[in-house]
Amino acid sequence: MQELNTNSRYLHEEIVTYAKRLTKYLPEPLSVVYFCCTGSEANELAARMARAYSGGREIIAVDGAYHGHTQLLIDFSSYKHNHPGYEPGRGDHASVVSMPCTYRGEHRDPATAGKLYADEVQQAIDKIHAKGEKLSSFFCEGIMSCGGQIMLPEGYLKNVYKHVRDAGGLCIADEVQVGFGRVGTHFWAFETQDVVPDIVTMGKPIGNGHPLAVVVTTPKIAKAFAKTTSYFNTYGGNPVSCAVANAVLDVIEDEGLQEHALKVGEELLAGYRQLKEKHIIIGDIRGTGLMLGLDLVLNHETREPATTIAGEIIHRLKRERILVSQDGPHNNVIKLKPPMCFSSDDAKLLLSRLDFNMTEVEKKYGFAKK
Repeated sequence: MQELNTNSRYLHEEIVTYAKRLTKYLPEPLSVVYFCCTGSEANELAARMARAYSGGREIIAVDGAYHGHTQLLIDFSSYKHNHPGYEPGRGDHASVVSMPCTYRGEHRDPATAGKLYADEVQQAIDKIHAKGEKLSSFFCEGIMSCGGQIMLPEGYLKNVYKHVRDAGGLCIADEVQVGFGRVGTHFWAFETQDVVPDIVTMGKPIGNGHPLAVVVTTPKIAKAFAKTTSYFNTYGGNPVSCAVANAVLDVIEDEGLQEHALKVGEELLAGYRQLKEKHIIIGDIRGTGLMLGLDLVLNHETREPATTIAGEIIHRLKRERILVSQDGPHNNVIKLKPPMCFSSDDAKLLLSRLDFNMTEVEKKYGFAKK
């Protein structure tokens, strides 16, 4: 910073180095990098790109998803626009399809759920065409975070991407919360679905708390976007932020954090399964790596959400200086998305305190032992 502080209008060794390093983790033809400051900025920019390329305005997203806090993003993020008291509701050019959940959703057979949920996207496209509009894009995380750590059923994105591309739209993978090795099995969550998006957005972990975000797309889409408008960002792509990003990537690589996430995540999942054998309030376990959720229920047959109980357990843990969160459409999912340095010892402590506090809460609310 003593040498030079500039923005993405001007090249600097740090920005070029990082762009080259980052794109090595992405499949071809994703190779053009745009820098910004937040995940919301990244998703807003991705939406603009898709509209410029496709000539359409309509955006499809998944129920329960959160893609950012700008007005455009809130328009199609039902996690926000369905909030009690938010009067504008869903935006005029936004369509929302069912969350592809095999535990609570309409389609629960893993063998067929991916295709059946994807069929809803085709139905949404048909409705868009029926009103004389054109699709611009489909937004989706590889694992739904605010939706309650939802693992997409096999084949979901493959089928959806075909429907979207056949309609002239672009497929946007939101990796703001789930990227950079967190899922353990892959570096990007979209890779768990064996697809290649047209645009990938990144934020949060890219700077490990430093305000930095990125959009990566193809040369073809970038060229179409450049014909319609120019893009630069006063702070995005500055040398300090890019130095931070390079340092974060160094740590991910040098400390093997993706492999670490897989290992500790498997230990946690094994512990969660043991807890489920013991605690009747655990309805479903889901996730991978260090992106895990416990869906708490009052009744296993009806799957009635145990929202109050989830909240009480979270606050009990907070008093013990253990931070987890409460999410999902019913706010009944105990969500674990810790720093990627979260250790095996940390996992053991969490499992022990979950066990204790679940036992106490079950006693309080009169649940019978399993």
